Amino acid sequence: MSLTTIDFSRLRLRPGDRILDLGCGEGRHAITAYLEDRVDVVGLDLSLHDLGTARERFADFENPEDGSRSLNFTCASGLALPFADATFDKVICAEVLEHIPAYQAVLLEIKRVLKPGGQFAASVPRFGPEWICWQLSDEYHEVPGGHVRIFRKRALRQQIESIDMVCFDEHWAHGLHSPYWWLRCLFWRQGEEIWPVRTYHRLLVWDLMQKPRITRLLEALMNPLWGKSNVMYFVRGV
Repeated sequence: MSLTTIDFSRLRLRPGDRILDLGCGEGRHAITAYLEDRVDVVGLDLSLHDLGTARERFADFENPEDGSRSLNFTCASGLALPFADATFDKVICAEVLEHIPAYQAVLLEIKRVLKPGGQFAASVPRFGPEWICWQLSDEYHEVPGGHVRIFRKRALRQQIESIDMVCFDEHWAHGLHSPYWWLRCLFWRQGEEIWPVRTYHRLLVWDLMQKPRITRLLEALMNPLWGKSNVMYFVRGV
């Protein structure tokens, strides 16, 4: 399975939950949610190409005979979600808000479609590691569809809480990945095949596939220092 940023044990999935993965990309969180419990998941994204990849990946995991769970993908904008009010028990928005100029409107849409008492998980790049990337390479964030801002965790948390959400948990993630992106930005024009980038990428793939204790320990130690992502969990007021 692909690398995930959201910790589903903190999101507390329950059988029968309806889950929206907003900005699902190639489906990493949507497919993981489908596999975690007997839930109904919608993966939503603007990119038809990414949705096509997500559907192809899901084909390896889908069990059509299991009527206790489902996963469907749809193409739509987070600025105008095609769902009724209070549709979902959980909403995931992982590494998406930093791409959207009018992200405040997306937050309001998330609140609208989330049931009272429902849970919302958001992740964005952490300020420090992201700032270093911006200093090392303009191309890193100026590519089409790239990052348009760097969030400060406290400010984003307060903004989400201002729309009747309460933060009940938070953590950092992907400490091993920050050095990779610093190398990638440092050698941006040389590409991904230059040996420092290629070698570190092999380490990340090995970690993802094997999950050895040494890299799990290293990541736990590195996350508080320079974890690549801030992850926050909210509950909507009732």
